[in-house]
Amino acid sequence: MDALKLISQDSLKENVSEAIKVGNTVKVQVKIREGERERLQAFEGIVIARKGAGVSETFTVRRVSYGVGVERVFPVHSPNVESVELIRSGKVRRSKLYYLRDRVGKAAKVKQKIN
Repeated sequence: MDALKLISQDSLKENVSEAIKVGNTVKVQVKIREGERERLQAFEGIVIARKGAGVSETFTVRRVSYGVGVERVFPVHSPNVESVELIRSGKVRRSKLYYLRDRVGKAAKVKQKIN
């Protein structure tokens, strides 16, 4: 078990971004492989959940695209996640924001935290 922990420590990212907090609006830059070429794809939305710990830690980002809700789960320590940029901070009192799935329009907004 200790050998497994040692191997997993090497693949952890040093500075996990402070942007990955529930309620924040973030822009995630993801590496996409198309044959031989590699490009970056942006996915912008609200962080609605964080799960796990260590290497298997993930966060879920939700956005509404053309009237359809789209959610993607990203591993925090994945080499395919190039960067996570904070767009705006959210003021929430829950650790999971699954209730936003049922809301439409302005009701699906999260209040902004004023620093």
